[in-house]
Amino acid sequence: MRRVPNGNRNTRVASISCSARCAVASHRNHECDAANDATLSRTELLNSVSTPAPRFHSYLLQEMLRLKPREVPYSVALRNTFGFLLPLVVGALSGHIEAGAGVAAGTLNVMFSDRPGPYRLRLQRMLSAALMAGLSAFVGFSLGGHDILIVIATALCGFGGAMLVALGPEAARVGLTSMILLIVCGAEARAPEPALVASALIFTGGLLQTLLAIAAWPLQRYRPERYALAAVYAELATNTRQRHESHQAPPLTEAINNLQVLLHGAHRARGLAMDAFRVLAGVAERLRIELLALADLREQFTVAANQHRLGQLLARSGDVLDAIADALRNGAAPLHAENLIASYEIVLAEMIAARDSGRDVRNAPLTHIACARAVGLGGQLRAAVRNASHAGSRGELQAQEIELRLPQALRPGNPLATLRANLSLSSIACRHAIRCAVCLALAVTVERLSGLAHGYWIPMTLAIVLKPDFGGTFTFALLRVIGTLVGLVLATAIVHFALGGIWERIILLGLLCFAFRELAAMHYGIAIAMLTGLIVVLLSLLGEAAGDTMLARGVGTIGGSTLALLAYALWPTWERSRVRPALATLVEAYRNYFSTLFDADERARTDARSAARAARTNVQASLERLRAEPRADVELSRLAEGIVANTNRFARAAMSLEAELQSTSILPQRESTLAFSARIGATLGDVATALRSQQPIAVTAELRAHQQAFAQALEPALDLPEQRDLALALIHTSDRITDSVDTLAHLLETNNPAEAADLPAALDTNSRNAKLDAAKRTRNG
Repeated sequence: MRRVPNGNRNTRVASISCSARCAVASHRNHECDAANDATLSRTELLNSVSTPAPRFHSYLLQEMLRLKPREVPYSVALRNTFGFLLPLVVGALSGHIEAGAGVAAGTLNVMFSDRPGPYRLRLQRMLSAALMAGLSAFVGFSLGGHDILIVIATALCGFGGAMLVALGPEAARVGLTSMILLIVCGAEARAPEPALVASALIFTGGLLQTLLAIAAWPLQRYRPERYALAAVYAELATNTRQRHESHQAPPLTEAINNLQVLLHGAHRARGLAMDAFRVLAGVAERLRIELLALADLREQFTVAANQHRLGQLLARSGDVLDAIADALRNGAAPLHAENLIASYEIVLAEMIAARDSGRDVRNAPLTHIACARAVGLGGQLRAAVRNASHAGSRGELQAQEIELRLPQALRPGNPLATLRANLSLSSIACRHAIRCAVCLALAVTVERLSGLAHGYWIPMTLAIVLKPDFGGTFTFALLRVIGTLVGLVLATAIVHFALGGIWERIILLGLLCFAFRELAAMHYGIAIAMLTGLIVVLLSLLGEAAGDTMLARGVGTIGGSTLALLAYALWPTWERSRVRPALATLVEAYRNYFSTLFDADERARTDARSAARAARTNVQASLERLRAEPRADVELSRLAEGIVANTNRFARAAMSLEAELQSTSILPQRESTLAFSARIGATLGDVATALRSQQPIAVTAELRAHQQAFAQALEPALDLPEQRDLALALIHTSDRITDSVDTLAHLLETNNPAEAADLPAALDTNSRNAKLDAAKRTRNG
């Protein structure tokens, strides 16, 4: 930027501030009065800030038809299918098909614990699942002949297994498997010795899947870590080619969290190579921040040439990231990435030349910020290439890395302490456990007293369908019934009319197993149809005629699903009472993250960033559960959508500021900067308190006044070359941060949150108050 005489400083600062605001939103113009701002379309505004919550029946239909992205690699599905088929083939060849079927059933119990992660964690996870499966089967076989004991055991297993949801999805899966095996094996009482043999076969099947899953450990010790890093770098590359709105959440939230657990968790791999992997993970985090800052700047440029040039720069960085990802997957040196760095440098040189020419006066502040961020991005790309070239070495950045540890927000707590903390009726896990224990005990009692053939399908279906939330229970129940009935009809018809030989049935079992493994995460209903068919064919190998039991299984499935829905209707746990606390936790997490930006404590910043990501994930899950509830609170949904959209805006602006701060140790006007940061933190604290107490908060123009005074205080730094870029970034991002925080406050200030949700994040306080007053006058008639 060209120097301006001191007498014209006020004019220059006003020009810079106006340019930055114009870059935030194309419709915003501070030369217009508040009355013109108040004429913005409410419909357009709502579409840009929040997504209207669908009606319950619409949401249900969407969930039933939605096909989720494929999560399971074909290699994993093939490995699990091989583990399932191997004992069947050996049993058929040796004439012991019953034993082979028992081992094959054991492989199914552990199959879904074969998930990405370090080999050490995979071993512990799958071995625990196999042990619990064998133990539950033994208890079921042993107590199956004693009605009272099996009912008590089922109730205890139902409570304990359901409580495991408090420890996460992996533990919950083990708990569910234990319940199912106890119920199924309890329907076939055996003496102690046969019970031990049958349980050992089930455990052997789980052990077989475990051995297959870790077979590559000695040969490809760090393959899970390399593939996880490659996935993060590939996703970073994909994001460079996409356009993002400011209200969208920052990308790679879950991928970064999973990578940190993989590299820093208790079950992480050991060895020198892990040092380079951790450095690459740290570089990926910084790359994410730089790329997000540049992507936001591209949307704020008002000159097409600047947008195009910055788009080219992002595309070149995406090429480098793709090359790094390929090198990590293949375990090779990133030679292609080194060559691609040169093309990035060419575009960067063009950007700097365009900035120095001084022709683009309107976008001059944004151009200075973009060039500074592009230089920082180039440095991070070179660091990524260097460290990818030296897997196992410490790399140049190792001296700068903080203590290698898992961030506080991602550390697993003591399991027993977590379970004790959830032993309360206010806990979703405890309510789910009580509901599950009572229902399973009643279902087993009814099944025993009625003497229904294959009556165990009722409690088994109940255990599978009953979830901690209404949406999950209702959707799973509906898809379970549909999938089971379809699977029963198709599999019975195929076995009865088409497949008479054992080898044809084993081939069909392989196809069904592979399809079930692949589709389980994509569409539950279709996967259940595959699983039902698999069970029908597997039992036919043991001489059980499929057609004779089809009706009983169908009735059992419908009965178990109906009982699950009835139990939830009698004692529900509605998500609407938990949304506001989750939103408050999210706002507090972002407040803590913002407060660490001006602190030299890198460890605290890492922890705060991880906590914010975890809080955002929890809020998104909470909103999904809220949408699945009947008679949804539309007002609460609109408020939540507005809060999420504006916290995303705040997060993106704060991350852009972090990208600038990490490239310099000089903080211009430190006292003014820290005072503005404290004011933002105080307002966010008020927002969090209002969310928890459900009370409105008083909103004034004080925050905007603080921002304007802060921008004025930064004026002298614009004349200092070493502080100019950071000062421009502070003026620019402080405006965006003030807009988002102001809107958060207004969402809770009005008596009708839907009115506040109509307000754009880009309006200043006076304009926003004018719109609120007009809305209230219209409502009051």
